[in-house]
Amino acid sequence: MYPDFQYLLQGLLGIPMPAWLGIFKTFGFFVAMAFIAAAKVTTSELKRKEGQGLLQPFLKLMKVKEKAADGSVKEVAKNVKMFPHQLITEIVFGAAIGGIIGAKLFNAFETWDDFIKDPMGSLFSRSGLTFYGGFIVATIVLYYYTRKYKMNFRHLCDAAAPAIMLAYGLGRLGCQFSGDGDWGIYNTAYVTQADGALRAAVPADAHYITEITKGTPGVSYLAPSGVPRWLVAMNYPHNVGYEGMPISSCKGEYCNVLPVAVYPTPIYEAIAGILLFGFMWSIRKKLKYPLHMFGLYLILAGIERFLVELIRVNSKYDLGFVHPSQAEIISVVLFISGVSILLFYKPKPTELT
Repeated sequence: MYPDFQYLLQGLLGIPMPAWLGIFKTFGFFVAMAFIAAAKVTTSELKRKEGQGLLQPFLKLMKVKEKAADGSVKEVAKNVKMFPHQLITEIVFGAAIGGIIGAKLFNAFETWDDFIKDPMGSLFSRSGLTFYGGFIVATIVLYYYTRKYKMNFRHLCDAAAPAIMLAYGLGRLGCQFSGDGDWGIYNTAYVTQADGALRAAVPADAHYITEITKGTPGVSYLAPSGVPRWLVAMNYPHNVGYEGMPISSCKGEYCNVLPVAVYPTPIYEAIAGILLFGFMWSIRKKLKYPLHMFGLYLILAGIERFLVELIRVNSKYDLGFVHPSQAEIISVVLFISGVSILLFYKPKPTELT
């Protein structure tokens, strides 16, 4: 894995790189790329909707420089006509801050026992981000902007929906490359050697695997011929969370590797997110009613995450006869909400703008 740019460039170039490159974190890079991509996609959609007359310009009080009669330049407050797409930096930045706060708070709820033991460490750690928490709080931030500038919340949601799916896929690439712990259940068909390399398990490894997995879920699956092993089994060497056992030949930071392989669910989610974005982008002009693109996003995101949760490591809630994860519960809520929007939300002709 590549927890920072030192590891990333060493892996790409095959030569030692200076340690100071370690200040640039791979996960942060992909998160930044996700927000930049989301901003560009949302801006494009906002402009399209503005061209259709669905989003109207508004007046924003801003400080501008004006030349006075005596030739001096003064800064004055003035109402300036602006279009929604011109606020994209402000909107994305606000959504990013709200999203990070929400992701941390929901992660605290999901891992409550660990949070109680070390609240500050949990909140300010480099890992432990729950996407749905970030999504919910970021949506609240978007609603705040629509209220503040009298924008149509439904059209803003539709404009942002494909961008959120794309950002999710790119963000999961950050999880994969950094090895931040968002992986799946054990694939007990593979174990790790002392030097960090994976090999196929043999019968003599059975006791060792049992000791490592301690009864947690796992599915043994050897990669078929023609299928890359990394698609079904990874042990995340040099992961950013220091998870697993030490690598014998490694010195310095990030010298841990998982002793038994796991399913690389971030890869699955990255592929799904990018493909679903392509689908949403291809049909965005065909949906007749406002909020329907957002409803479609809720359905697709709910299905995708619910399926991944079947093979993903997560804390479970004890609800008696069922034991869902937080993400499974929210996935079901999102799916039902999305279906309800598509089936029952049919605005009147006067409400289409």
